[in-house]
Amino acid sequence: MSSIVQSAIANSRAVSLRWCALIALAFAQFLVVLDASIVNIALPSLGSELHLSTTTLSGVITAYVLPFGGLLLLGGRLSDRFGHRRLFMTGVAGFALASAAAGMATSGAWLLTARAIQGASAALLAPAALALVTKLFANPKDRAKALGIWGAVAGIGSAAGVLLGGVLTASLGWSAVFYVNVPVAALVLAAVPFLIAKDSVGERLSLDMSGSAAVTAGIVAVVAALSGTERVGWTAPQTLILAALAAVLLGLFVFLEKRVSNPLMPLGIFRNKSVTGGNLAMFLIGGATTGLFFALSVYMQQVLHYDALKAGLTQLPLAGALVAIAGVVPAAIKAIGTGKTLAASLILLAAGLIGLSFSPSDATFAANLLGPSILIGVGLGGAFISGTELAVHGVADGEAGLASGLVNTSQQIGGAIGLAVLTTAASARIDRLMGRGVAEAQALTGGFSWVFLGAAAFSIIGAIVVLAVVRKPRLPK
Repeated sequence: MSSIVQSAIANSRAVSLRWCALIALAFAQFLVVLDASIVNIALPSLGSELHLSTTTLSGVITAYVLPFGGLLLLGGRLSDRFGHRRLFMTGVAGFALASAAAGMATSGAWLLTARAIQGASAALLAPAALALVTKLFANPKDRAKALGIWGAVAGIGSAAGVLLGGVLTASLGWSAVFYVNVPVAALVLAAVPFLIAKDSVGERLSLDMSGSAAVTAGIVAVVAALSGTERVGWTAPQTLILAALAAVLLGLFVFLEKRVSNPLMPLGIFRNKSVTGGNLAMFLIGGATTGLFFALSVYMQQVLHYDALKAGLTQLPLAGALVAIAGVVPAAIKAIGTGKTLAASLILLAAGLIGLSFSPSDATFAANLLGPSILIGVGLGGAFISGTELAVHGVADGEAGLASGLVNTSQQIGGAIGLAVLTTAASARIDRLMGRGVAEAQALTGGFSWVFLGAAAFSIIGAIVVLAVVRKPRLPK
């Protein structure tokens, strides 16, 4: 009886440690997602203090996004090769140090360098963290719950950036949006060695450096081309040259991957319909959510004249709905399958976005924004959770980092493309309306309604794609 009791206690302790490990991993992922949006609110303040031009200010965002999006695939493969825990902790440490350096910046060059290191570190920790989650929770039922928490954290990070950015900048100054990362990262680094065992190092195979260079440079060129479209336009030489360079580099990457013995990204992974469908969905979700949070933030501040703090507080119902739905999604996946749950979530997200598109220039939160915000929160929560679950379903342990890097890459590139397309359409609509003599507030509202409708279109297309690609989604047992 004693041995049975001891075994039960040991098993209970192992289960507890696994869920505590998930919390630590989720905190790190929260920082990565949060950092993509929290800095936006602080830009005017830091620009004034550091005497930065508008172009340099936009570079503060781009300097993070470019290395993050460009290095994700390599980061995922490195974690498969050298160990997921090791690469995760390396990424968290680099992220903390770069955040501290950004907070201490006294010049634009210093800040941009720190932001680039933040992005590169995020590219190491994000795929390694998700790979660790999938390894820690091998049981389909537990994995569904774990990814439910993971998806909720990612969604909350997107919504919380505006709120925390406003609070920290108003109370402690712009540097606080960077310093806040340091204590959280330190706690994660202190906890992980006690919660997650050292994982085995992958086979000592040569790394595909030529493929790594080609895909990294290609993704950087894609993001750079799209990030600049709002400023220079779609037909500007800069945009066209970068787009052509991206096409050549990504074509070269595919060519190389078919011919090297140990490819960075074995193209056969896309024979897994779940991986293909999940990544296509996450690409479109990225496009929808990036455009949504950008347009919603500007609409509330420039049209409804909310201050930064009030604009942030209005995100609470959305975040609350997202958290609430996280506990329901695993049951939905078990009942109807991952693909159908994802498709239904995307339709709910689209419904909320369409509702938001009808908001007038004198909207009130209770009458016009609250209902759509709750629908969006429910849709986003379901989409993040089921999309991530789908994209890593059926992947071998040796490719867990690769699959996790793919998910993040799809979302980042989708976000860059979605933001570029939707903001360009919105700008054209605003210019046309103002050219007809429409008042500025009404013109801005008309432009932002197009962003919301475009994001809804991305969501609907995502639902159709998932149902078409994942015809018979597998259910967790």
